[in-house]
Amino acid sequence: MAFEQRDNEGALFRNVKKTSDKHPGMTGKAMIGGVMYWVSSWKKERQNGETYLTLAFKPVEEQKKQSKPAKDESGFDDMSDNVPW
Repeated sequence: MAFEQRDNEGALFRNVKKTSDKHPGMTGKAMIGGVMYWVSSWKKERQNGETYLTLAFKPVEEQKKQSKPAKDESGFDDMSDNVPW
């Protein structure tokens, strides 16, 4: 049986690649309103010793768009070199 992502649900897993205190302690994905999001979580502590979690959400599609190289209408990669003809 394949896993089916349901709307308004997600999962977090321990971040085994964490190398800094600024990196999230847990990461995962969640679907909210039919849109997939990357979810990051950090464990914080108040002055009185009480702990809580903070969350950050980033659309999965937004990250894919940022990683693609820019292309012009001809389909060639964007070349900003001004080569004289």
